Amino acid sequence: MATNRRPELIPAQRRAYVLEHIRKRGAASIQELAEATGISMSTVRRDLEHLEERGYLERSHGGAVIPKQLQSTFEPEAAITAEFDRAEKEAIGLAAAATLHSGASVLFDSSSTVLAAARAAVERGLALTAVTNDLGIGQALAGAGNIRVVILGGSLRPGSLTMVGEPGEGLLGKLNADVAFLGTHAISGTALTETSMEAAAMKRAMIAAARRVVLLADASKFREAAFCQICELGEIDEMITDDRADPAEIERLRSLGIAVTVVKAGGAAASAA
Repeated sequence: MATNRRPELIPAQRRAYVLEHIRKRGAASIQELAEATGISMSTVRRDLEHLEERGYLERSHGGAVIPKQLQSTFEPEAAITAEFDRAEKEAIGLAAAATLHSGASVLFDSSSTVLAAARAAVERGLALTAVTNDLGIGQALAGAGNIRVVILGGSLRPGSLTMVGEPGEGLLGKLNADVAFLGTHAISGTALTETSMEAAAMKRAMIAAARRVVLLADASKFREAAFCQICELGEIDEMITDDRADPAEIERLRSLGIAVTVVKAGGAAASAA
């Protein structure tokens, strides 16, 4: 079988490719992963060791499998998460930014999909007041001369650009923003859930501080509940997701009164209701 050669990748990109391949199949051998990703078998072994140590997968004889159920507090590394479902996240971000108007005040939650919305807002040249608890999003927004950026204070989560706790939560309690772009770890039953109590508390503060709450989440977020609840789905006004989402899940959200927009990767909105 011919090897699918890829340009030189940084470790996070490599590991994301490996995980994505295993995730789609449930399991894969080292040889299969080397052929699919275009990296050497020795590099695949090292990446599998790294991913196993951090709880992403379990090693099997000659390969690896995805655990049937991850721990409820498990959270992928930010650098790897950023590489997952990039086309879908960019399409969701474009659709979210298209709903904004100059002069708006916007809360940008710490999320790789919300980061895509922030970048799209910069590309549109909108004049905004932007508030965020993510240093990466703040840096992306700071590149636009017509966006006033407010970084919420707090403590950085380990291995992340996310700020949680005080004084950020307290500041949010004094704000009345036009819209909040919110991310989530999981959409489970009738609730949004997170792996961290601190992150969930910050998201709740953003929900309370916004007149309109828009959930930005790709189809992979429809999954088992994480460690703690953020809110009931009824507290969300709108959602933007991609067309890989189960139509039954979309209809369930709409039955709760949530306006759902479905986008296609690399394209415009597929449907909105």
